[in-house]
Amino acid sequence: MNTHLQNALALAAGDTPVLPLRAGKVPFGNCPACLYSRCGGRPNMKTPGPCVCARPCHAWAAATTDPATLTGPGWASAWRQAGAVAYHPGGAGLTVVDLDDADAIAWARTTLPATRTVPTTRGEHWIYRGAMPSANGVRPGVDVKSTMSYARWLGPGTGTLTDLPAAVRALTVKTPTVHQAQSIDALPARAADGSCRHRTPAYLERGIAMAEQGITAATGGVHATVYRTFLAVLSAHGGCGCLTDAHMQRLFAAAQTKGESVRHCTNAWANALTRLGM
Repeated sequence: MNTHLQNALALAAGDTPVLPLRAGKVPFGNCPACLYSRCGGRPNMKTPGPCVCARPCHAWAAATTDPATLTGPGWASAWRQAGAVAYHPGGAGLTVVDLDDADAIAWARTTLPATRTVPTTRGEHWIYRGAMPSANGVRPGVDVKSTMSYARWLGPGTGTLTDLPAAVRALTVKTPTVHQAQSIDALPARAADGSCRHRTPAYLERGIAMAEQGITAATGGVHATVYRTFLAVLSAHGGCGCLTDAHMQRLFAAAQTKGESVRHCTNAWANALTRLGM
């Protein structure tokens, strides 16, 4: 067993989804059966979730914690050719702020809370507890890798994991766009005077409290209930900048009291965002 596979199995045992990378830090291409989206599994990798192919296809979507998959015959050739191991941060409930140079590191040290850091070839990875949408080039020399993305495994790093701060979430925020989705109301628009009606504390608090209650009261179909609740909250409150990390964590906590894992919560949230085009 080669070193890359050994590292991958150790990470998977800790509930971190992993995949092999080719030399040059890039994923293996899709297998012949999946070329040009023939398989229908993850067209253009725009859909959150794992790949069901028996080979390491579809980049980040190939990441898995299943040792039988990692050591299966479909992955054997990839591990023999692998130049590195990568992991899916969002699938592990993590976000990586990828700092490419000294200027980016200097910015992070004066802007972001300290957390676990891992040295890279040119800079550092700052790793936070919590998942969010990924984005490249959020500022000079800075990428955010979390859901629907992968990061190279470069070691455990040093320092203590810190909860994902609002300052990192703000890096990927763009001007909200109203979208329609089937059987979902349009995202709320701002009032004519430019204010946001959801900034009334009682209105937003009531919405979050009702969502928590709905999750907690579920007696079956918890996965579906959590997803529908996340979808409803984002549909009502997600388009005008009112939701904060604290609100999301309240919803995640309610889901976890019903037995949902952080990964399930993260995937449900990401799926809801994708459904709404956010």
